[in-house]
Amino acid sequence: MVETKMEAAMLVFPADAPPLSVICAARIAAVSLDVDPSLPSGSPPVLRFSSGKELRGTTTLLRYIGHAASLPGFYLRDAFETGQIDEWIEDAAKFSSGSEFEDACLNVDGFLSLRTFLVGYSLSIADVAIWSGLAGSGQRWESLRKSLRYPNLIRWYNSIAAEYSAPLNEVTSAYVGKRGLGKPLAKPKGTSERQMTNGTVGKERAVSSFEVDLPGAKIGEVSLRFAPEPSGYLHIGHAKAALLNQYFAQRYKGRLIIRFDDTNPSKESSEFVENLMKDINTLGVKYEAVTYASDYFDQLMKMVEDLITKGKAYVDDTPREQMQKERMDGIESRCRNNTLEQNMALWKEMVQGSERGLECCVRGKLDMQAPNKSLRDPVYYRCNLVSHHRIGSKYKVYPTYDFACPFVDSIEGITHALRSSEYHDRNDQYYRILDDMGMRKVQIYEFSRLNLVYTLLSKRKLLWFVQNGRVEGWDDARFPTVQGIVRRGLRIEALIQFILEQGASKNLNLMEWDKLWTINKKIIDPVCPRHTAVLEDRRVLLDLADGPEESFVRILPRHKKYDGAGTKATTYTKKIWIEYADASSVSTGEEITLMDWGNAIIKGIEKDQDGNITHMTGTLHLEGSVKTTKLKLTWLPETDELVHLSLVEFDYLITKKKLDEGEDFLDVLNPCTRRETTAFGDSNMRNLKRGEILQLERKGYFRCDVPFIRPSKPVVLFAIPDGRQQTSSK
Repeated sequence: MVETKMEAAMLVFPADAPPLSVICAARIAAVSLDVDPSLPSGSPPVLRFSSGKELRGTTTLLRYIGHAASLPGFYLRDAFETGQIDEWIEDAAKFSSGSEFEDACLNVDGFLSLRTFLVGYSLSIADVAIWSGLAGSGQRWESLRKSLRYPNLIRWYNSIAAEYSAPLNEVTSAYVGKRGLGKPLAKPKGTSERQMTNGTVGKERAVSSFEVDLPGAKIGEVSLRFAPEPSGYLHIGHAKAALLNQYFAQRYKGRLIIRFDDTNPSKESSEFVENLMKDINTLGVKYEAVTYASDYFDQLMKMVEDLITKGKAYVDDTPREQMQKERMDGIESRCRNNTLEQNMALWKEMVQGSERGLECCVRGKLDMQAPNKSLRDPVYYRCNLVSHHRIGSKYKVYPTYDFACPFVDSIEGITHALRSSEYHDRNDQYYRILDDMGMRKVQIYEFSRLNLVYTLLSKRKLLWFVQNGRVEGWDDARFPTVQGIVRRGLRIEALIQFILEQGASKNLNLMEWDKLWTINKKIIDPVCPRHTAVLEDRRVLLDLADGPEESFVRILPRHKKYDGAGTKATTYTKKIWIEYADASSVSTGEEITLMDWGNAIIKGIEKDQDGNITHMTGTLHLEGSVKTTKLKLTWLPETDELVHLSLVEFDYLITKKKLDEGEDFLDVLNPCTRRETTAFGDSNMRNLKRGEILQLERKGYFRCDVPFIRPSKPVVLFAIPDGRQQTSSK
């Protein structure tokens, strides 16, 4: 979003040396600049303001754009990350120097081996500066891209080019020729140079999906909170809320606190608090403080007593089912007109947790005839004798979320409460309760809940799977929790990118998982090591007549295009194992390619009485060309050093994309959500570490969940979806 108070400015530069990074950054961040390519050759670019002031030099102008932009963390972050951004901006000059260009490429390629962005988890002007340096070199960079010499750098460059294709394509097509920067401006007839820089030629300027305003927000005055209930682990829906809160806090240079809504001791525990904090830190969310609703229990009790005294709340002993029916029908409770003495006597029973008190609750006296049923005298307080995870048995009464949330939001100075649109009907209740309390107003901002196909995000429903042994725990790889999907092999950078792409839209969408896994593949493929596995079931021994009498070992790269993956030892023997499916596709006399070895010719295929292949013979033909063979097969040596593997594939927990209103998830449970296949892996897989991601040649991507312990215990590998394979239940 353009910063509306920014002074009008003209970017002036030599036509043969446009400051590409400044123009690209302005386009991405939607900062409007007029352009004037009229300076003499060799002059530094100048930003001239309507007031007569000027700024000079590409680096200075780039930082100015970073300050003016409203994109989260585009330049201003914590002191360390802002310092990192400054370092990269200075290094960007190396891409314009012929002698330093390839060394600079090599340096950035290595740095990006395990990263999506140069600094932190989101785009910054550092990324724009380096990207522009590469794009501005023209054919030199394009040749390197085709050579695939710098896979991490290419992956990063392509990702940014795809994400911001519209503005970047327009800028590079206007300013970059085959030989690099200095292409004359090709201005269409009737088009201003301001339009060319802002990308408004022939269409409206594209706006990022994040680009929305918080109502009434002022720079430096916004205060936000992310308030999970510690009754489960953080899931992908909570992650969206956390990241959006952080986005707005950074955009408005405000503050963000983490607040645990711990008002129901029956559901909450310290385990959940610890794991929620772990997940919040995993997401890289920056926060100012951690608070708890339970910090305010004394104040909340005084507030509810004050409301009772003022006749704005009352104590009700109506049985729960009857109370629910009366609320639906708009019937006032017989307790609604209790005297103050009656209410305070029953409240005292509740505070003591007596048998009589357990029959009661405190209700707000709002509007029993309101069309919005959330206003029909909601419950403010209930008795609960369960010990609280933080404060033990000090209290016997606890506030409801609906009562505590507006109170704590107001008292903590929250200016904007972000809530998913599923709470829309409770917004009037939130505002009414604040009015009755006489407290400072808080603005609610709604965003759409993140819904995914075949996915349950209700903690109550997820808890059912845990309690009934249908999953291993909250970090089960079939769960949509942050820990669950990371355990399945999702990189946290992919999750953050996926969620931020959804933005703060209020539109309800049912998302496919495939897009998330596709993003993940782009991150892991350029760097994850390659290994070989052969399925155990009916594997076939291929006897190579002229194979080595004595086995020998070669040291090969674990990734042919990424040295950082290290090396592996490959053993070559006279007898090798191949998979039954591969053996079935080969004919006698056919020439095949054995991957990482060379060609071989199949001489004989033996079968049992049922027609199953039991043994094969062949000869090596290493001088043969791999281009002439139809089949390229993986294989393993016949050796005792092979590693037992358990390859685990997962399916969704339910068989329906989206539950209908009122539909019970128990009616659509998937009976088979986990499938294990036994296999043998190359001996190098003894060195895999838990959490390491690898690719099994011709099988896909996997994450090591249980590493090698002893020969009799298999290494457990979890299959990682790649965005192309269908994983929907049948």
